[in-house]
Amino acid sequence: MPKPKISSDWMAGCSGCHMSLLDMDERILEIIELADLRATPITDLKEPDESGVDVGILEGGINNSSNEEVAHRMRARSKILVALGDCAVFGGVPALRNMCGTQEALRRAYIEAESNDESGKIPDDPELATMSNVRALHEVVDVDVFIPGCPPDADVIYYALKELAQGRMPEIKNEKLHWH
Repeated sequence: MPKPKISSDWMAGCSGCHMSLLDMDERILEIIELADLRATPITDLKEPDESGVDVGILEGGINNSSNEEVAHRMRARSKILVALGDCAVFGGVPALRNMCGTQEALRRAYIEAESNDESGKIPDDPELATMSNVRALHEVVDVDVFIPGCPPDADVIYYALKELAQGRMPEIKNEKLHWH
């Protein structure tokens, strides 16, 4: 029987969830024994197989049209979609701007921040266009597994990936929300 295929990608976030995934250290070799790690931000392949993958993992909130495209593509190509980390699960830190509005957040970041010089201005490149609100992954596509944390503990990620690679749905609750 072929190994299940796993792909991941990131959207609006800090990439800390993928760093936590790497914090599994040598245990990542156990996951690779059980599964075929395909497209990820840390591999050469950058998009999930067009033919599909068994597990798709997304980190980060939905902040712009590019993030929305990534979410729809991963959902369409994945049998099981995992929201990894607080940004994907809840909107996380990027969603804090929802409380003050996009323009106010951009003005503070690009014009008023103490580290900016007097020539600061808000970028107007259409590629950088943001939506009015940051959304959690489940607000855009259906999600099968939620792994909260900022970032999730490497032990939690390891448990979830091992379960998924063995064809089981992980139960992320109680003590499995955070290990030490």
